[in-house]
Amino acid sequence: MTETAARRVDGWRDLLGRRYGRASTVLAGGVALYATNEFLTVSLLPSAVADIGGQRFYAWVTTVYLVASVITATTVSATLSRLGARWSYLSALGGFTIGSALCALAPSMEFLLVGRVVQGAAGGLLAGLGYAVINSTLPQSLWTKASALVSAMWGLGTIVGPASGGLFAQYLSWRWAFVALAILTVLVAVLVPFALPSRSHTPATDVSRVPVWSLLLLGAAALVVSAAGVARNAALTAGLLTLGVALVGAFLIVDRRASATVLPATAFRAGPLKWIYPTLGLLMAATMVDMYVPLFGQRLAGLAPVAAGFLAVSLSVGWTVSEISSASVRTRRRIPWLVAAAPLVMASGLTIGAVSMTDGAGVGVVAIWAAALFVTGIGVGIAWPHLSAWAMGSVRDPVEGRTAAAAISTVQLICGAFGAGLAGVVVNATERGDATAARWLFATFAALAIVGVTASYRASRAGL
Repeated sequence: MTETAARRVDGWRDLLGRRYGRASTVLAGGVALYATNEFLTVSLLPSAVADIGGQRFYAWVTTVYLVASVITATTVSATLSRLGARWSYLSALGGFTIGSALCALAPSMEFLLVGRVVQGAAGGLLAGLGYAVINSTLPQSLWTKASALVSAMWGLGTIVGPASGGLFAQYLSWRWAFVALAILTVLVAVLVPFALPSRSHTPATDVSRVPVWSLLLLGAAALVVSAAGVARNAALTAGLLTLGVALVGAFLIVDRRASATVLPATAFRAGPLKWIYPTLGLLMAATMVDMYVPLFGQRLAGLAPVAAGFLAVSLSVGWTVSEISSASVRTRRRIPWLVAAAPLVMASGLTIGAVSMTDGAGVGVVAIWAAALFVTGIGVGIAWPHLSAWAMGSVRDPVEGRTAAAAISTVQLICGAFGAGLAGVVVNATERGDATAARWLFATFAALAIVGVTASYRASRAGL
């Protein structure tokens, strides 16, 4: 009887139905707001820079957002233990609304960066809560589809974000995009009291403590890599990148020994979890090539802001379509092969993009760019829902399970911050932002994706 019931509660209808539908909407909505904001700003930046200046800090608009997100994402477990799911979400959504208002009012790039920090701090909670509340609210039979739904919001965000950003930039004002985002945030907040419990039933343990040292090391590492993108001296840039890697190594040592941690203890033991997180991180880092696509679309092909925004959507469409399809795969033997192949698929798309970048690109070349980005997105989508579900299911202790779930978002955000910083380093190295910079950017990120092949193969063993 129990087995039959468990098999029945595993479909999309169950996840989106009467029992779990409202909670699923809030979880997906929070991540959608975060992701939409990240990529919305990408397509707004050319217009914002033309209005308030600050091109040298182009990559920082994304990076400070991600760094602030990383810092607060490490506090998700502690926040849930102290405030419960309902108040955790309401606090994060309130902060996100304030940050969006600050961005809409920004008179300078420095003020815009302040608004992005506030948005990122609130957004890190939203992104982390999306996975952590899956683990504590939904039955395990729905974890894969719930992970697909939540992470598909990244794909949706990279569709809606660049496209709507381009529309606002071309037909209204880049400022109104942030006003619209604040309104949407309030609408999600209205649903929270009806969808989530006010208190958490997780027993009080060290999960309620904030991993301060791990948090500081991660934030410092992301900031150092971001600074490398602004530095004008090649030796200084190399030194900052080396320091960033060293800080990540220090984080792993400290986190392994600390009582309050970012990563679950299982991640440091034998088993697939120590390969699952690196695979997730490398896939996410490689997608940050998309942050410069609207800029290159406008400069290399003369596209209007809205058209350049839609070009950046190609990666998102591939991500979303392949993710939903992959989450529905029921043949157990096929899933590990999908995960193992993901970095190679990404690298193929990025390589096509690298060799096709040229000044004065026509319609045919732009179509090739779109196809290359679509293939890149497929590489992320075919693996992400399974990796997320495996991460949550790799630990048996429910308290450690929450940490494992929250760590998915932390890994995603820190690697996104590193990817954004690396993108800034590559593009700023040429000082021109031309076809040469575009080719180097895509080639660098293709190599980054290939680095993930070993990790993805090892992680795929979790599905056997």
